[in-house]
Amino acid sequence: MEIIQFFNYVKVFHILSVISWMAALFYLPRLFVYHSENFENENFVEVVKIQERKLFNGIATPAMVMSILSGITMIFLQPELFKTGMWIHIKLLFVILLLVFHFSCLYYLKKFMRDIRVASGRFFRFYNEIPTILLVVIVVCVVLRF
Repeated sequence: MEIIQFFNYVKVFHILSVISWMAALFYLPRLFVYHSENFENENFVEVVKIQERKLFNGIATPAMVMSILSGITMIFLQPELFKTGMWIHIKLLFVILLLVFHFSCLYYLKKFMRDIRVASGRFFRFYNEIPTILLVVIVVCVVLRF
């Protein structure tokens, strides 16, 4: 198999991994909204805790790992990507910010698991928009390659 053909298979895997990761990062903060706004409803909170934990550990984190590994593989296969413009550098900066967001979700998840409400539903409604903004910049960089 040629390098370019292998690269394309890795790219497909990368795109699918990123889609899974982003789906989880879009939904997890929404669960935080519900958790925060229904903090006194113990039965509801117990169900949301299970959803949050399974979403983070079962989907978000594995998809993040696969996204990072496939991204690194693509860079390894085509290091000349770094010579194609600033887009790759900006994209990687925003991927790092997405990683920061991912691990900030872990912070909030751990607080909620210990029955500590650290922020309001209103805060999490704003927080829920962060991965969308980051994704828009990343997609613009990849498609427009400026």
